Amino acid sequence: MMTSVDTDLIRVLADPLRLQIVTLLARETLCTTHLVEETGAKQTNLSNHMKVLREAGVVDTEPCGRYIYYRLRPEVIEALAGQFADLARTARATAEANLKRSCP
Repeated sequence: MMTSVDTDLIRVLADPLRLQIVTLLARETLCTTHLVEETGAKQTNLSNHMKVLREAGVVDTEPCGRYIYYRLRPEVIEALAGQFADLARTARATAEANLKRSCP
């Protein structure tokens, strides 16, 4: 069984600040002000990262007065985790069957 992993999503989550944001949002829904306080990032920098996370479908937004709250979409993380789990199962089956390509 051939398995592929969503490389675009991995690139999005590979950034340390975005990974920190995702970790924070896994615990609670936060607004931009909270995220600036928690991460120490500048507001403009944080907004750019939030745009990337929104466009990748990792977070949803919820307007609340003059603030925007961000919520992590767990199904996106679960799907990526499932892809890695499939990859691990394939690797395990390959190792147990001792499958290797012979050299010419």
